[in-house]
Amino acid sequence: MQNFDVPAPPPPNVSHPGVVVTDITDKFASAVKTLSPGELVKDDHFTLFESVSALEIMDPKMDSGVLSEGESLDEEYDVSRLLLPEEILGIIDQLLCLEMAWHLGYPLSQTLLTSVYVESLMNPRPTSIDEANFTRDPEICEKQPVLLFVLRAYCLGMLKSCYLVNQLVKDELYYEEEDFVTNTYDRTLLNDIPEASIIGLLQKARSDLRAAGNVSKDISAALDLRLELRIAFMRAIDLSTLRQANPDSLKMPWIQMRGLMEHIEKNHALGKSVPEAFSTKLQRRLASTMPPRPIVQLSFEECYGHFRRLFQDGIEVTDVLKYSEPQSLLTFVSTFQAKKPQPLVFIRTLLQSLLFKEMVVLGSYSIRQILDHDLSLTVLPCSPQIDPANDNIEVPSDPRHQTAAQMEIFRQRVAESYLDIFRIFCQNRCRVRRTLCHSIQEWDMLQADVEEIDNLLQINLDEKPLHTERGEIGYALPLSSWAYLYKLRQMEWIVQLGFELEVYQPDELAGMYWYLNYLAKTRAQHGDRIKMFNARSLDMARNRANHRHPATPNSSNNGGKKTAATATLSAAQEREFAQSKSYIRATMLDAACTWEFADGLCCLYTALGRVGLVGPSSSSYRNDLLRYEIRTKPFAAIGLPQRPAFDAFARATDQPDTSVPELLRYAAGAVAGARKGYEALAKTPDAQAFCVGAHERWVGGVRDCLRAAIAAGVAVSTLQGAYEKALDGAAVGGGGEGEGEGRKIEDSELDVKLKMEIPPPGKGYHDWWVVPKLTPLP
Repeated sequence: MQNFDVPAPPPPNVSHPGVVVTDITDKFASAVKTLSPGELVKDDHFTLFESVSALEIMDPKMDSGVLSEGESLDEEYDVSRLLLPEEILGIIDQLLCLEMAWHLGYPLSQTLLTSVYVESLMNPRPTSIDEANFTRDPEICEKQPVLLFVLRAYCLGMLKSCYLVNQLVKDELYYEEEDFVTNTYDRTLLNDIPEASIIGLLQKARSDLRAAGNVSKDISAALDLRLELRIAFMRAIDLSTLRQANPDSLKMPWIQMRGLMEHIEKNHALGKSVPEAFSTKLQRRLASTMPPRPIVQLSFEECYGHFRRLFQDGIEVTDVLKYSEPQSLLTFVSTFQAKKPQPLVFIRTLLQSLLFKEMVVLGSYSIRQILDHDLSLTVLPCSPQIDPANDNIEVPSDPRHQTAAQMEIFRQRVAESYLDIFRIFCQNRCRVRRTLCHSIQEWDMLQADVEEIDNLLQINLDEKPLHTERGEIGYALPLSSWAYLYKLRQMEWIVQLGFELEVYQPDELAGMYWYLNYLAKTRAQHGDRIKMFNARSLDMARNRANHRHPATPNSSNNGGKKTAATATLSAAQEREFAQSKSYIRATMLDAACTWEFADGLCCLYTALGRVGLVGPSSSSYRNDLLRYEIRTKPFAAIGLPQRPAFDAFARATDQPDTSVPELLRYAAGAVAGARKGYEALAKTPDAQAFCVGAHERWVGGVRDCLRAAIAAGVAVSTLQGAYEKALDGAAVGGGGEGEGEGRKIEDSELDVKLKMEIPPPGKGYHDWWVVPKLTPLP
């Protein structure tokens, strides 16, 4: 406790009519001495807000108004001061770094709004291009340094670009403070000034700069490059609204900016920094309750790397407009967002805008067109359910009219959930997984709802159950089957993203890979069911075509009998059935690779746990049942596939009746099967792999999986050798007579002499396949 026996300071000199000053220091000191240690006194009228405010006062970290000795409240930097050309170049490059920091998610208050030049342009608020100047005094404007017009034009172009980016981000789905800070702190970012006026000013500045004879050629060229970059940036954003244009034409500004950035990086060294042109004091003028924060300082090398990736992503994102079919579109979005490092939020919201602006998909397609195309590709090739001719039937009792009405109900029910899958993949990776956990609940309810529509359509179309050699399979239920397929894919993505985001502990990997194997095997079985019904649809379509066009005798080898395979369907129909068959084959192969690889890793981690290389987590709260419920909580409410009971999960993961050598033999076979599957996938053309427009990224991901499978094979063989060696050593060492003679050697007692390392995310071959690295010890 503070000592109050020291001499009291003199009372403040307060003299004002009606003010009576009383010194309460002695009374306060006496009152404090009556309190026991730890006792608090609280006035009910002294609120929490007031107490926190009292703590902030005169605290440099919390009080934006606190001043150091001799410091003034306002920034004293003179924006009309004489600047060297090198200093203008240095200020522009610093603004470039602050702009990138804003794109990375830092607020404007710590980035661009710390520039004295930016603040003087926007405060007071300009309403025209002429008012947007560093000073509003006409006499001072005439006496401004010669090259200050370059900095003014650059700042105006930069602020307008930031306004356009901010508006684009706010119009799409993003997460405030997590992805991007759209708060402008009561600064308008020149929203009243047209883009054309600013572009015209930038072009005039470029021409005036070329005409200036008192600037060295290198500095002049460097400044011109930066002005050209601002023009290209605004044009890139403006062109992105023209979604019906040729995608290659939309790339041109991005390609231009990528080339400009290469040259800007080379002549950055010509600039001279002016640190006094940036100040945290300007935060006091902003409409904010936040305490003062330091300026975000990015190095120019970091800034250059981020801008280079930004422009490259801008080039690639326009390819989404090259529509082929819905599965390729989904592959494009999912692989694009999985890039390392992930595209910035500006690019991710730009992708959303290109996809769904004003409820028009890719600027040219209705949601119905995309949905029907997806259905024809998966479960309803050449099906009467999606025949557009049904819409022309107006007789309510006609089955075709009823079919059209039921399909419209279906589309309205699933449209939002379907489009949300694309939106989800436009978020950061943590949000993707978290949102998918909610999405599968919606798809589970959707599957039950559309099954009722399936039953009504089944009556309208007089559908018969499918009979095979294995017996009666049942009815197709194509709409609920389609919903079930999407639900299964999302459930797999949730588990796989859990590996990528390090959600699972090392001793949980075996169990989660078993669950991934369970989901992938279920998807493969479902794909096989869809394949059988599609094959029946193809036979029925050919039979109907044969009845419409009976065969005529000819001299062919079939004796004049027209078979189902001889030109009974139109080329478009044959192509649609062939494309659907290719999709089912591709998804079943992908599911098979996933289940084989997951099965192999499950056995590998179980074996590693048996020999003591993967031990239980050290948490004192460890409870396997509770942990299983937490990890599978997103799937607990899912009706189909039902979450396995914990006992079944534990037994399938631990495999107590299987020895370590058997586990490793099975793991080797499963990993080898996955390796062959990935080799086949990597050779698949883009149309057959349904990754048109994203083939390079998709193949890169498949090859990473292939490398991970090869590494897993190496890990399995390494553990096999070390286990056999340790077993031989233990048998030799325990061969004498004594108490331990004839005792079975436990796996945990073996010294396998291996060191295990689990690579962190980004350091392995593929983030979804956590392959341990096993190194022999001497």
